Amino acid sequence: MEVRISARNAEISEGLRRSVVAKVNRAARVFSDLDAVDVELTGETNPRLAGERYRIELTGQALGRIIRVEGAAPTPETALDTATDRFVRRLRRLKQRLIDRSRQAGPVSPEEPGPDPDEIVRVKRFIIKPMSIAEAQLQMEMLGHDFFFFLNGSNNRHSVLYRRRDGRLGLIESHS
Repeated sequence: MEVRISARNAEISEGLRRSVVAKVNRAARVFSDLDAVDVELTGETNPRLAGERYRIELTGQALGRIIRVEGAAPTPETALDTATDRFVRRLRRLKQRLIDRSRQAGPVSPEEPGPDPDEIVRVKRFIIKPMSIAEAQLQMEMLGHDFFFFLNGSNNRHSVLYRRRDGRLGLIESHS
């Protein structure tokens, strides 16, 4: 399996590089169909995020599904441990779901089933009016949400305005 490592606003020492490769390979043993894993180390420069100074994001693809996790901590090693633990849990969950789906031909126990985490429990409907990005930002802040779905009046595309972890704004636009 290939492990691709990159850094942004941080330095990767050779020891950390070896540790990343070892821990990601160990985590990947859970799921043998994992091709490659991208590891991105990001150093946060915002002093208010001192407890999350380093952020490690692991992204891999297995059986056509993208698995992405991240861990944040004051040190890169701790962030790596957090991210690899989450990666292992996510891979185990994917593997278990695939196993369960293949076994679903048998009868299901009528005893009280637990809540389905993939079940949609709430649906919201609203009228989408064309508006500017500035109006969408104001609406998002008035609602107290981290994102806002709207029809961009300047290009007539459905868009999502969202607040990134670094406090800045991001925009996702539909493409036809």
